[in-house]
This record gives sequence, structure tokens and C-alpha cells, in this order.
Amino acid sequence: MAASRAWRGEHLPFMGIMTLMAVVIALLFYALLWKAGNLAELPSLRIGFYNFCLWDEDSSSLRCHQFPELEALGVPRLGLALARLGAYGALVFILFVPLPLIVAQCKGNQGEWQLAVLLLAVSSMMLASGLGLLLYYAWKWVRLSLLGPGFLALVLAQALLILLLRVTVMLHPRTKMDKSKPEIC
Repeated sequence: MAASRAWRGEHLPFMGIMTLMAVVIALLFYALLWKAGNLAELPSLRIGFYNFCLWDEDSSSLRCHQFPELEALGVPRLGLALARLGAYGALVFILFVPLPLIVAQCKGNQGEWQLAVLLLAVSSMMLASGLGLLLYYAWKWVRLSLLGPGFLALVLAQALLILLLRVTVMLHPRTKMDKSKPEIC
């Protein structure tokens, strides 16, 4: 019983961090891959990191715009590329976080833990900047009430990333290894 309490006291916060990490990764996969990065997905409007489709009154259908037309609409090529880089780069960086966290937890390595915190911070900044840039360029056509589940997943992932970063900074791995006990990892 005492060993169970000691295990829970030592490993429960880490398991909470790993669970939050899995939720953030799942939300990013859902929004960026399953929903194809679309923030608004309506019959008359589809705007996302790779889709910019607006309703065309002349043909009474959804018309997807490509880059010469997008630049005429006020969406610069570099701005959209940076938005894509931010959002999808956040997904890539977050995938590298669990391994240093596991190594830091098992070995008590402070450097690995700091690497994980750095990757979390970069991922959080990239997601916020990518989402912010896309919303800035698309705000002429999109309102808050038109944003769909992909947007909600990205906002929730951003909020959880901030929480995860805060919790990870506050909880450091054990730095003292007891050599008489066998390693559990």
C-alpha cells in the first residue's frame, strides 16, 4: 500500500502530463489532418490553411481561389505560407516532446526536461502565430459564428498547450537517482 502511494505521488503528475500531451496531439491531428486545416466549412464558405473557397453569385456555387486571385483579394502568398508553417510546424514539434519527457522522467535528466519545455514553448508560439495569421487574412469573410470544429480543436489545443507548458515548467523530474533501487523505466 505504501509503495502504491509512493508510485502515485511520483508518477501521477507525469502521467497527467503525458495524457495532456496525447490530447493535444489528437486535437492537432483532428484539426490539421482530418479536417484538412479548415477553420470554416459551410456550404457557402470553406476557409482553411489550404482552402480558400468563397460563394460565387454568378455561378451559384462555391469557387476556390488560387494564388493570383488570392493576392488580389488581399491574402499574400508569404502570409499564408507563414500561417501554414506555424500551424503544421506546431504539430511536428509537439510530436517530438514525449520522448525527452520520458527520458527525463526515467533518468532524472534535467537537460532532457528543458528540451521538452523548449519544444512545448516553440510549438505553442507556432500554433498561435499560424492560427492568428490565417484569421487575420481571412477575417473579411469569416466571423466567429462561422468558425467550425477545426477552429475549436485548434483553440482548445492552444489552450491545452499553454496549460501543458505551465505544468511541465512547474514539475521537474527527480534529479536524485537511488542506485540501490532497480530502474523502473
